[in-house]
Amino acid sequence: MIPRLLEKTIKDKLNKGKAILLMGARQVGKTTLIKDLFKGSDEIIWLNGDEFDVQNLFENISSTRLKYIFGNKKYVVIDEAQQIKDIGSKLKLITDELPEIQLIATGSSSFDLANRVNEPLTGRKWEYKMYPVSFAEMVMHHGLLEEKRLIPHRLVYGYYPDVVNNPGDEKEILKQLSDSYLYKDILMWEHIKKPDKLLKLLQAIAFQIGNQVSYSELGQICGIDSKTVEKYIVLLEQCFVIFRLGSFSRNLRNELKSSRKIYFYDNGIRNAIIADFSLAENRHDIGALWENYIISERHKKIDYDLLWRHSWFWRTSDQKEIDYIEEGDGQILAYEFKWNPSATLKIPRQFLVNYPGSRFSVISPGNMEDFLL
Repeated sequence: MIPRLLEKTIKDKLNKGKAILLMGARQVGKTTLIKDLFKGSDEIIWLNGDEFDVQNLFENISSTRLKYIFGNKKYVVIDEAQQIKDIGSKLKLITDELPEIQLIATGSSSFDLANRVNEPLTGRKWEYKMYPVSFAEMVMHHGLLEEKRLIPHRLVYGYYPDVVNNPGDEKEILKQLSDSYLYKDILMWEHIKKPDKLLKLLQAIAFQIGNQVSYSELGQICGIDSKTVEKYIVLLEQCFVIFRLGSFSRNLRNELKSSRKIYFYDNGIRNAIIADFSLAENRHDIGALWENYIISERHKKIDYDLLWRHSWFWRTSDQKEIDYIEEGDGQILAYEFKWNPSATLKIPRQFLVNYPGSRFSVISPGNMEDFLL
């Protein structure tokens, strides 16, 4: 079984008097992680927010009735908690009135779960994000050498647990994921009337990995206005499909200040959206695949290792660019990502002049472990 880095983190927070929120896209392994955590325990009760009887159960609920429902169980798990109406106040009721119970809630859409529990549970929760399997977790599973051999495969098919655990069935699994689970919460909660526009937007984003994106240009491609584009992008981000990277600037001349790039949390989903599973060795977009992979994996590391970092890219009006900038602990770190380690590279002199003391590195398959482990 593939070890998940969050398991120990969550285990260490049990029975500390706070609710635990675990958020992430559907099918990334949230339920499996919690089941592994409580394997063999008879002190746990499971409630699935996707089920109508569970949703009805929480209508007009009281602490007295909850005590009868939970009985002598020490742990209560509410899966897909965002489906339950007014979930924030319900979680607060359990946390306040039944302090002897450890509450764990999972959710696949942060715009619904996080937004509705932040105020009611201020100071009463630990909140974590879970992603598809990470490079670091696979290295723990079968070693660094074996995982590095599989990188070309990961660039195409990604790291969703079902994909990793079922070699040979990757295309079918990714088709199901991208056709159904991926959009379920957005379509349900936001009542999007034209899901075809959403798919067209995702395809347009997928073809622009590594490039700056313009909401107005995306709108023209998809036949929707730029405000709707931004709304859809925010929703896709909050459902853990994509994430945005802003531009780094200290208001110096020529630096772009409000540009953005968009990346996918998983390469397999990106390739499913554009229906391209051709081998990495034959890809014209191998540079974009590598950039998306390495930035999404770094994103996982920052979250799982509880690092305090700000992330950007850097670009000037005269086309000088650095793929990725990270700032933390008073230091600026600059990175270029190259699938081909022998590719020519010139560090923009303006960046080095503007930011003396910054460190610059090139990340390729040969040294990726230095960046991701």
